Amino acid sequence: MDSMAHDDRELLRAARNGEAECFGELFRRHHAVVLAFVARRVDEPEVAADLLAETFAALLTIVRDRRRDLPISPLGWLLVTARNLLIDRHRHGIVVEAARRQLQLAPVALDDRDIELILEAGHSDELLGRIHELLPLEQADALTARIVDELDYDVIARRANTSQAVIRKRVSRALATLRATLEH
Repeated sequence: MDSMAHDDRELLRAARNGEAECFGELFRRHHAVVLAFVARRVDEPEVAADLLAETFAALLTIVRDRRRDLPISPLGWLLVTARNLLIDRHRHGIVVEAARRQLQLAPVALDDRDIELILEAGHSDELLGRIHELLPLEQADALTARIVDELDYDVIARRANTSQAVIRKRVSRALATLRATLEH
């Protein structure tokens, strides 16, 4: 499919039918607008990048689920979803930040190498099998659900009967532990 000649809905339909490059084209068309939208509303570039990724991941979830209708206006849907993720992050962030301060915990900072390591791990059956050996059960489950199963934080949180902030922390800690383990 010549993706440049098609509108956003046609790209989504083609992506649903297995043409992955069409989803990539949709991302190329709109990532700058979504990133600008979230970047103006957060203080850290990493947070803006996370929100951008979560927004497009949510759209990809819809594309892969044939039971769900594709958005009528993909860009509008992306911006509303980004706004909702911002609101959720703000609400949960207040609670997490207060708890972090009370417990005197430093924030966990992840870099590109952390993500690269876990993506490598995602393609290594041996390491996937060892994740539960290397990590506490709650962290291993959260990491597997997020990275391997590609579930959204809210889905994982509902399944674990906890908040998205707690799941994010578990994933962050799991990545930090794996990073330390894999680099030694």
